[in-house]
Amino acid sequence: MNRIAIVAGDAHPELAREIANQAQAPVIPVSISAFADGETRVRIEAEVAGADLYIVQPTSAPTNERLVSLALIADAARGAGAARITALMPYFGYARQDVRKHSGEPRSARLAARILSAAGIDRVVALELHSPALESAFEMPLVHLQADELMLPVVRDRQYTIVSPDAGGLKRAQRYAMALGAPLAVVAKTRAAADVAVPLQVLGEVRGRACLVVDDIASTGRTIAGAAQALAAAGAREVHALFIHAVMAPGALERICAAGVRSIVTTDSVPGAPDARLQVVSIAPLFAKALRARPG
Repeated sequence: MNRIAIVAGDAHPELAREIANQAQAPVIPVSISAFADGETRVRIEAEVAGADLYIVQPTSAPTNERLVSLALIADAARGAGAARITALMPYFGYARQDVRKHSGEPRSARLAARILSAAGIDRVVALELHSPALESAFEMPLVHLQADELMLPVVRDRQYTIVSPDAGGLKRAQRYAMALGAPLAVVAKTRAAADVAVPLQVLGEVRGRACLVVDDIASTGRTIAGAAQALAAAGAREVHALFIHAVMAPGALERICAAGVRSIVTTDSVPGAPDARLQVVSIAPLFAKALRARPG
């Protein structure tokens, strides 16, 4: 079996080092810089010929730059003779654009996946894609991880009603409700425009209950904030939130907290400044486990 090595991309080097530490794998140094016009330049600074190489790179903001850096690292590794290249993607940018809703729109998620394939990536390990249907966008083998084993122990001791903030996240909320033996509710809503969700009504009994809103991504915070407001109007005693990817555009956390959300649990799938309002769970054990279980 080829030797394992990890390359830390420029998106989340701290997470890459933690995965490498738990997987007991070396970190291959890589230099990522830019020319005066902003053009990205990549150089792998160690021998990778024959290696089973894992590139850790969530494609979070700035999404385009992180995606290009990942593709360039993969191409450099392929040219340097790596035996196999796996992209460890704790967060896959463009995942919300997985269908063409109107004429003239691209299927951006599928195109991003094709870029990875064209760059020479043999396999992708991703965490909590926005939709399971997105798995079909990948031309190479995909390992689709779920964060349940890390997140459930954090909330297991509380008596929650699990709430999906929309119909699209219902299956995820059902997983948590079944694992916790908890009641389930859903907030029915319409989406007036991109990043703008309008809550309608709460389906399920939440009056007098502590509710845990479970979602995959918090970007603007409007979906979770809207769900919290709808739950409060329906008589919920208190509202908490759990989401996997803290993408967090400016003002998002403030918006969620202003809506009365009492506590927030998330992961370090994307880099972010420490904040006392967030309980952050490390996903390094999950990715290290996937790395150790690599196919031969």
